[in-house]
Amino acid sequence: MLKSLVDLLFPKVCYACLNLLNDNEETICVNCRHDLPVTNFHFDDDDTVKKVLYGRANIAHATALFRFEKKGLVQQLIHGLKYRGYENIGVLLGNWLGNELKTLDAYKTVDIVIPVPLHKKKLKKRGFNQVAKFGKQLANALDAQYVDTVLVKISNTTSQTTKQRFTRWINNDELFAVVNAASIENKHILLVDDLITTGATLEACITVLNKAKNIKISIATMAIA
Repeated sequence: MLKSLVDLLFPKVCYACLNLLNDNEETICVNCRHDLPVTNFHFDDDDTVKKVLYGRANIAHATALFRFEKKGLVQQLIHGLKYRGYENIGVLLGNWLGNELKTLDAYKTVDIVIPVPLHKKKLKKRGFNQVAKFGKQLANALDAQYVDTVLVKISNTTSQTTKQRFTRWINNDELFAVVNAASIENKHILLVDDLITTGATLEACITVLNKAKNIKISIATMAIA
């Protein structure tokens, strides 16, 4: 009876289409699960994500779970996660991609999962890093360590959503730093983020991570634009 009252006052909705969820559905509805534009890059050995950073960063493997389209289901999910605090979306997507990557030899050697960090001021304002739970679920699936203390953001910038590509490269220069580089030496690192567009942020992260000796870096994102 209490559950019925809670459901009546606070009905569960699909975070993608905003329709009411059925009792057997969680976070997103069955229809949206079916309609989400999965890439299957990691299954098809597709190097689309690597091509974004071609000539700019050395990457072992790279994938994105979905294709991002403006006003599409994936945008609705990522915006719900980032701006409305629906962190269970990160759990869902991390489990989804993690269960796929753990079946592939390319990702079975991952030692550490590192999220692209937020500046401490933005983290305090938002209250959470939107890729944290995504990264933690990937780490769990891959039997890897989740580490969010090695890569830090040292400069706070405004949203880069509408900035031009050249401007993004400039603004990402020297934005990140590595703390205790020795702790990630000789490791296979999976660097995770929510969305890859120009790849400027990931490039900046990879540049500073490479200050550690003998590391291998792979990338996994929720989506690619």
